[in-house]
Amino acid sequence: MSIPQLGIAAADIADVHHVRAKSRLEEFSGDLLTSDHVLIEVWFLASSRLGLDVAETLVNKVRMGLARVEPAISADLEIAAQIHDKFFDQGFSIVDRTSWAIMQRLGVYEAIAFDQDYSIYRFGQDRHQALRGQLDVKVEQEINVDI
Repeated sequence: MSIPQLGIAAADIADVHHVRAKSRLEEFSGDLLTSDHVLIEVWFLASSRLGLDVAETLVNKVRMGLARVEPAISADLEIAAQIHDKFFDQGFSIVDRTSWAIMQRLGVYEAIAFDQDYSIYRFGQDRHQALRGQLDVKVEQEINVDI
């Protein structure tokens, strides 16, 4: 299962997805997966919105086993470029595109995401297959911390 933005939603009590993010983390019994790109994005967003201490705490939780971190490889960047070309009108971020490439490479098709792009993206033959999981629209809001 991929966990983009999940850490921030779980850490930020003012986040519209806070309760659902914490609940999903508690109820999920499988192995959580994230990418090195997502981890860097989470650190950057958390440090700018919640402070350096929160950002470091989130990264340390991942380091201590919250999720496996899969590095993006050159082939993932090539797939991310192809996704850009196929969905040129969507403006998908490089972090999302490399996440989807990694997920495809590893055979992971379920995600916890609070980003509308995850409900738009399609893969597989003729790009008809959608990701499964908790897919909601991301909403920006005030920041409070609950770690």
